[in-house]
Amino acid sequence: MPIIPLLAVTVLLDGRPVLAYAPAIVIAGRTYAPLLPYATSVAQSISFEDNLLVLQRATRQVRIRMRPVEPDALAFAYVPIARILRGLGATVSYDAREHTVDVHLPHAVVVRTPAPFNPSAAQVGPLTVFTPPPMRQPMPPWHGPALPRRTPLPYPVPT
Repeated sequence: MPIIPLLAVTVLLDGRPVLAYAPAIVIAGRTYAPLLPYATSVAQSISFEDNLLVLQRATRQVRIRMRPVEPDALAFAYVPIARILRGLGATVSYDAREHTVDVHLPHAVVVRTPAPFNPSAAQVGPLTVFTPPPMRQPMPPWHGPALPRRTPLPYPVPT
């Protein structure tokens, strides 16, 4: 029985490594990885139809023939990951020197810092602010003798 060497690779999703307990591996020139979290990080829904695992992202679907397994077992169900990700619309490339699989999603939005505020370019006029006049508050009626505001404290006389 021939021994096939296994090579662990790092999968980068839009530049960030995908963290998983079971690593992605290269066997005979193909990259295999467990469905969880490698395929589920790209797919929007996963379902079983008889003996087909259906992964869907937007309008794209990928069907894989496999026997139904428990949801916990999907973390260890190895599949050809590049083929699945390409079917879901991602671009996949392999760097043999760095041992990385780079996955880019088509909807990736570039995040930029906003431009700094330039007051000379701002065309903002004064705003009209309505402030109502203060209203007089009614005083509670008092029908007794005037009371002092503070009660004096007895001062102890030294003996």
